[in-house]
Amino acid sequence: MAIDVPESSAGAKGKAPLIATTAAALGGYKKGIAIMDFILRICAMISALAASAAMGTSEETLPFFTQFFQFQASYDDLPTFSFFVIAMALVASYLVLSLPFSIVSIIRPHVAGPRLLLLILDTIALSLATAGGGAATAIVYLAHNGNANTNWLAICQQFGDFCQKASGAVVASFITAVILLFLVVMSGFALRRQ
Repeated sequence: MAIDVPESSAGAKGKAPLIATTAAALGGYKKGIAIMDFILRICAMISALAASAAMGTSEETLPFFTQFFQFQASYDDLPTFSFFVIAMALVASYLVLSLPFSIVSIIRPHVAGPRLLLLILDTIALSLATAGGGAATAIVYLAHNGNANTNWLAICQQFGDFCQKASGAVVASFITAVILLFLVVMSGFALRRQ
């Protein structure tokens, strides 16, 4: 005596919700990464713009000399600081232009094309932000401490406001670089789970 139970309908009902649940969880995971990517892009854009603006407006004139003979410090006196301003402005501009691709990644989390493009361009932006920040760090260090071997004098005792703005800009550039590093890692994780 045997009872006939159809296997196909019971097997299909048992597997379909499991597959749908896994696909929904994977889609939710990717959508969460895409939303975090968008938020981090906005934060990196703000810090890159702040770094560029702070360095671009850093200048100071010492008040204790005559009108015709004054000591002045400005970011454009040093080519390194000029490179820094241009590099951080380029990074901020790129981050603004990358926002639509980040939105596409939110709407369609399974599409790999925009994510791969962002990964490549984020890596380039990370290297540009790191190069600008590193070069400016060396000059800011010399401005604060000087170098006795080469007779470079520390100028931050006289030009305090200039050094303070330049130091703040360097810190903001490294915040941008760290956020870009997180964006690269997150894009790598999102592409790995394809």
